Amino acid sequence: MTVRADAAAPAALPVEPDRDCPLCPRLVDFRESWRTKEPAWHNAPVQSFLPAEGPDAVRLLIAGLAPGLRGANRTGRPFTGDYAGDLLYATLHKFGFANGRFDARPDDGLALYGTAIVNSVRCVPPENKPTPAEINTCRQFLAPNIRAFANLQVIVTLGRIAHDSTLRALGVRLKDAAFGHGAEHEVAGFSLIASYHCSRYNTNTGVLTTAMFEAVFARAAERLQTPR
Repeated sequence: MTVRADAAAPAALPVEPDRDCPLCPRLVDFRESWRTKEPAWHNAPVQSFLPAEGPDAVRLLIAGLAPGLRGANRTGRPFTGDYAGDLLYATLHKFGFANGRFDARPDDGLALYGTAIVNSVRCVPPENKPTPAEINTCRQFLAPNIRAFANLQVIVTLGRIAHDSTLRALGVRLKDAAFGHGAEHEVAGFSLIASYHCSRYNTNTGVLTTAMFEAVFARAAERLQTPR
């Protein structure tokens, strides 16, 4: 299905929240509590992870849910420091979207190729569960990020929350591009491919297998090779 969204003026650069972003009181309280407990951690909104060449190099965007408490919230880089990153970055390397140096820390030398990673919610939520209001509030950072990537072609959404928030950021009705693992939609000029989130829970319970996850990125690679 092809869905068109209202045109929006492109942004020059991704828009990122301030380190002390005050917009979501519950998340601010949680963030401050962890700054007290673990002052050496990042404990702040996690910015987008971009290729070294900058926004114009991005052809694939991966939209995740939110920073993990002991993952990105600790390290400051999306999907770094927990199991979800082990699966994600191994898969990106396999399909040529990363250089394969992932060592679960932000100084490991990992680089992305033509790919950006952004979370729908930038601050870690209690129990990994952002509220609808927090998701809606943080979309003011997701939407301009998408518009900042002038050469973006494919978006992979990890989980329903990221999928639905991405659609709303694009001005697309949820019913016009329903979530389902491996579901593909043409929306707002992009190819959008949905995946179950690569969390440890999903992989341990068999909801998501490595083969299922790799199939999503194999399809993304195929879409990038297809003339548009």
